[in-house]
Amino acid sequence: MTDSALIDPVTDALATTGYARLSGEESFTQLGIDMADWRAFADSWTDLGPDLYMADGGRYRRRRHATFRCEDGAFTRQPHQPHYQSRDYNALNGDVQRWFDPVEQATVDNPVCRAIFAFCAAHFPMTGPAHVEMHQFRIEAKPGEVGRPTPEGLHRDGVDHVFVMLIERRNVREGVTRIGAPDGTALGEFMLAEPGDAMLIDDQRILHGVTEIHAVDPAQPAWRDALVVTFVQA
Repeated sequence: MTDSALIDPVTDALATTGYARLSGEESFTQLGIDMADWRAFADSWTDLGPDLYMADGGRYRRRRHATFRCEDGAFTRQPHQPHYQSRDYNALNGDVQRWFDPVEQATVDNPVCRAIFAFCAAHFPMTGPAHVEMHQFRIEAKPGEVGRPTPEGLHRDGVDHVFVMLIERRNVREGVTRIGAPDGTALGEFMLAEPGDAMLIDDQRILHGVTEIHAVDPAQPAWRDALVVTFVQA
């Protein structure tokens, strides 16, 4: 067996390009996801509170939020606290302590969530404890209002590493993920289209953003559900 055969492709992609992608099929296989657990996990996105902090006046985003300490691969939930980003990273909604409804404990305890946490801990190059934030997002496209997954545009989150997984797309078009260099130079684009499609990002090296979503049938509910988990070395 050659040394190259021992290299994990996700680890290799993160090291060489700053990001790695997984198809839904690959995610389900690598994380050992059971479909009953997945359905319960995905169903938790139906009960997210509105994001009332959007400085653009939009009411197209729903979310829940939780924080954890990761040490030696173990995740310990922390007391509920606000989400905060500097305007250096989020020109639209930065410099504000934003309080969101907490992620339900049943969602955290779901084997899918635990498998995602373990996968991230195994693939992100952390050398010590990390502060972890988990975000459940639902971006809605409504009549007269498009949905903006990243209204701040191509950006960094101001963390060390980011994991993004698509949970569901319902009656929407567009929503293309764009990748850029720190100077904004475009590096590529693709779509997280199927449940479980995921990407891992070195936030120090890569900018990312998602284009607006629009309803295919404006008379029907339309949304894009996603999980985002960020890591900052403590």
